Amino acid sequence: MRILSAGEVDGALDDIALIDRLEAMFRAGCETPLRHHHTLPRGTLLLMPAWTARHIGIKLVTVFPDNARLSLPSVLGQYMLLDGRTGRTMALLDGAMLTKRRTACASGLAARYLAPASAARLLMIGTGALAPHLVRVHAKVRPIREVAIWGRRPDAAEALARELALSLPAAIGRPIAVRAVADRKAAVTEADIVSCATLSKEPLVEGDWLREGQHVDLVGAYTPEMRESDDRAVWRARVHVDTRAGAVKEGGDIVQPLRNGTIEEDDVIADLFELARGQQTGRLPGDTTSITLFKSVGTALEDLAAAELAVEKA
Repeated sequence: MRILSAGEVDGALDDIALIDRLEAMFRAGCETPLRHHHTLPRGTLLLMPAWTARHIGIKLVTVFPDNARLSLPSVLGQYMLLDGRTGRTMALLDGAMLTKRRTACASGLAARYLAPASAARLLMIGTGALAPHLVRVHAKVRPIREVAIWGRRPDAAEALARELALSLPAAIGRPIAVRAVADRKAAVTEADIVSCATLSKEPLVEGDWLREGQHVDLVGAYTPEMRESDDRAVWRARVHVDTRAGAVKEGGDIVQPLRNGTIEEDDVIADLFELARGQQTGRLPGDTTSITLFKSVGTALEDLAAAELAVEKA
């Protein structure tokens, strides 16, 4: 059995190759049973299985809120990849890194279909561990020249901007300007792509701030009580999701406007299955007026695709 650390997973996964692998997996499909959620005496255990004829994958995640007292992360995870023909364990991979890389690349896949082809300005709302991955992936998928970073803590936004100003040009192979911003409304208005990865329970992107031709990428707000966009943003946009089954039940940006009647389920135009299979077309060439919105909640399919690629390339 192979064991891949966070660094080895990160080093094995090329962004564009992973986007291509995700697209292929969404096109082909795989079995993804409902996530198992178990309450433990001191925390929570989550089990997320997926399989094809070739491989079986299981992500094991624990959430122990008191871990901070022990100087440990509250959320820990591992991914186990098994041979689909024999059940033999093939590899154990760092689950946290695998999740970050596949989540960012799912947004990259959506941007391929939905973001304007000439998008040059990106706004990243949020400064957590996922933010640099999202910025890098969007900059690889579209010709981004300017990146603005907004965070609730200005010092965190400044630190991330400095980090990316050094790392991004080498990662994407061209000059790119990165700066922290304080005026979120102005930054949203100026951006061609707005990406959010936060734990917010209050909208951070308002529909009245949006202009024609933008793409909005919502990655946080993964429970029904959380949200990163308001009702008007969802109402104005052409809404897409990673999976219909997950987004309409888990993502607050979709669940809340469905509950209050702002949108209906038929207003969700497509998920990544339909886009990858050509059943829906996404943004048409030359479309400079549509506002597109992508809501990601994650799926075990993405974990399996990323784990297969990581093991192949490590």
